[in-house]
Amino acid sequence: MTDAVRRRLPLLGILVLAAALRFYGVHNPILDHPGWRQGDEAAIARNFAQLENDIGRPQTDYDGPPPNYVELELQIVPYLAAQAYRAFGIHEIFARMIVIAFSLGTVVLLYLFGRDVFSPRAGLLAALAFAVAPGAVYYGRTFTPDTVMLFFMTGTLYWWWRFCDQRERGDFAWAVVFGALAWLAKPVALIAFVPIVALELSRQSWRGALKDGYLYAYAALTLIPSFFYFRHVHAIAEWHWASGITGLHVLPALRTALTSAHGLLAALQGMLALLRMLASTVLGPVLFATFLGAWFALPRDGRERDRQIFFGAWLVAFAVYVFTVVNVERVDYYLLPVLPLAVLMTGGALDNLATLIALRPRWTTAAALAAALFVVTYASMLEIHAYYTWSRPVYAAASELDRVLPRGALVVMGHYDPSVLYVIGRKGWEEDPLLWTVHDMQSAQRKGAAYFVAVELPRLRANKPLYAYLQRFARVPVSSGWRVYDMRRPAPSGNG
Repeated sequence: MTDAVRRRLPLLGILVLAAALRFYGVHNPILDHPGWRQGDEAAIARNFAQLENDIGRPQTDYDGPPPNYVELELQIVPYLAAQAYRAFGIHEIFARMIVIAFSLGTVVLLYLFGRDVFSPRAGLLAALAFAVAPGAVYYGRTFTPDTVMLFFMTGTLYWWWRFCDQRERGDFAWAVVFGALAWLAKPVALIAFVPIVALELSRQSWRGALKDGYLYAYAALTLIPSFFYFRHVHAIAEWHWASGITGLHVLPALRTALTSAHGLLAALQGMLALLRMLASTVLGPVLFATFLGAWFALPRDGRERDRQIFFGAWLVAFAVYVFTVVNVERVDYYLLPVLPLAVLMTGGALDNLATLIALRPRWTTAAALAAALFVVTYASMLEIHAYYTWSRPVYAAASELDRVLPRGALVVMGHYDPSVLYVIGRKGWEEDPLLWTVHDMQSAQRKGAAYFVAVELPRLRANKPLYAYLQRFARVPVSSGWRVYDMRRPAPSGNG
């Protein structure tokens, strides 16, 4: 065995561990957490494969007959999955395999990042921490865009660090490629701009940084593709998710926080409450604790100032992002941009401590470390265990409708959940049966709605006018507790 192969074996072992953890539950239907987000992504992939194979024209399954273009980030995983669908048929495992590949790619990037910022051992520790972190494990196999965003965000920061070290044009080019794809994969990655600018200022004076054409070129070359892409999807979309969430939720909440003492206090309290989420399903308790302690245990050497400024700017940018965005959209995968920072600092701190105590490789040490890794990994999986849960009765009921209803039929589903509509395999509308009116139903019928699927029967019954109207139509016999009304056929006498 050559020295080169021997040096790569630890990283290979970490990749095997990371892959094994991410393959758990990979065959689950698109109903596990977060079902609504995975349902959208899966529908977009299927529509790329079946309707319009154009990455610039993503379509969901709802809001009536197609096309139903939606304003979302560049749909990288759905588009790649669609190409596999076109060749081998629609199997969601292809999409999850693609996400796993990006997650494993992030493991490698973090090893390289930690190696260049600290040492090869620190790189291995950072890669290992990411391999077992609960947020990285679970979202490293879900049909969502966040893992892809993390890959490109980590890559652009890594290549920018290398560029600032060596001023090689090749490193700059890679930083641009990864940066442009990071902003397109999910605009949340734009927080990486802050540590990028901070590192430039750390290496040069303010005057030197302002005169540095590379920084301006990086900003222009990475932002221009996003500008044109989002302008395009905004123009064609019926559902304006990105601008809608920003305009209707994020900006009003930020305005309240900045103009009211009560609003500011509530926002700060909300940030503190998010620490629990960060410490459980994103980092896990052990990585969260080591991340906090790492600020006091990083090595003190000639690169200390650069690291402090770079990591500090990254943390500040993340805190501002949490204050403005995650306080409003309180889901844990919005906290994932802190993961690379946490594992890099953990790797650097643990490597420094091992150096200070002159830790030597012995069998007893290896056994203790293996036991600790097992405990940390098991604890991490416990934090996210509930996320793998999905409803078998719902899956069976939706799958039955996929078999029973005619192909191409438009449906109104009385329930908010794109993943359920996706499993039904039909397009149409998803609505709250308590709020959907007779007028809405008749409008949908004029547009081609052929069936009403009452998933939430108690809410439908509470909507007396709509419930009475639906009794005019025949019911499709199904074995589940759902009610399916055929809007094309009148009810026989006694239906109800």
